[in-house]
Amino acid sequence: MADVTVKRLDDFEAVFGGGMRRVRAGLGVTSFGMQVIELPPDFSLYPKHNHAHDEQEEVYASLSGSALLQVGGEEHVLEAGVVARVGPGQERKLVTHEEGARLLVIGGMPGKAYEPPEWTEEGGSLPPMAEKELTEAEKEKLAEA
Repeated sequence: MADVTVKRLDDFEAVFGGGMRRVRAGLGVTSFGMQVIELPPDFSLYPKHNHAHDEQEEVYASLSGSALLQVGGEEHVLEAGVVARVGPGQERKLVTHEEGARLLVIGGMPGKAYEPPEWTEEGGSLPPMAEKELTEAEKEKLAEA
């Protein structure tokens, strides 16, 4: 039997009301991180963050739609055919405007073996960045998404 796992995106465990799919764990990948995130139109609640704490660099690729990657005081449009890498210590944020986006996010630890964070496991807790306090307006916008 072939060593292969094939799933439809809807078959992966979702968190944030379907906004993030735990693709790495669902496929059984252990050598790098991988999630698919769905950002609705006019979305600005994706948290500004970096990966200095776990030394992960990330690669972003649009599977559909477009998003703005805000990093280093610059904005980069992530759309079909565009791939971006962000270093571990660099703060980044994703926002959308009139259209939403479905993004593949791949992470790894340069020069080290990948260590999956607990929150990426199926049935795991939410990521630490999800613990920030949201305003009532932000909570309402997330509930609509």
